[in-house]
Amino acid sequence: MSTLILYATKHGCTERCAHKIGEHLPGGAEIRPLKQVNPAILDKYDTVVLGGSIHAGRVQGAVKKFAARHSAALREKKLGLFICCMEEGEKAQQQLESSFPPDLLKHAVVSSWLGGAFTFERMNPLERAIIKKISGTDRNVEKIDEQKIAAFARRIT
Repeated sequence: MSTLILYATKHGCTERCAHKIGEHLPGGAEIRPLKQVNPAILDKYDTVVLGGSIHAGRVQGAVKKFAARHSAALREKKLGLFICCMEEGEKAQQQLESSFPPDLLKHAVVSSWLGGAFTFERMNPLERAIIKKISGTDRNVEKIDEQKIAAFARRIT
């Protein structure tokens, strides 16, 4: 079974999670940033994982557009969907559900939020100020959930 993991990231957390998922897959995976992918590549894979990060409550537009434009092709695959966010519980679930079309969420064998990170040195000054005000911290914070990543990988295999 061949697996393609596609992701969009702003500060690197989603990229790290994509690679961590790939490390858990028995046959490995091809891992690519969404912005460098020709959609025709989907034909070469049995399994596709698509992920993005949440900023200001929303996933990147590129993730939403890709999912909407290629919904039919993605529904022909074994599909996993994930987001990286700093929220947990009900709020994270709402962000996950608003990030992907309902038909893809229903089709996916696994969908999850995998935690998130604030990486201040990768943020511009405005982002740093907003995050500091909202979170009350000006230090890097990483809340990537290794157990959720392992569980996600088990379900997609």
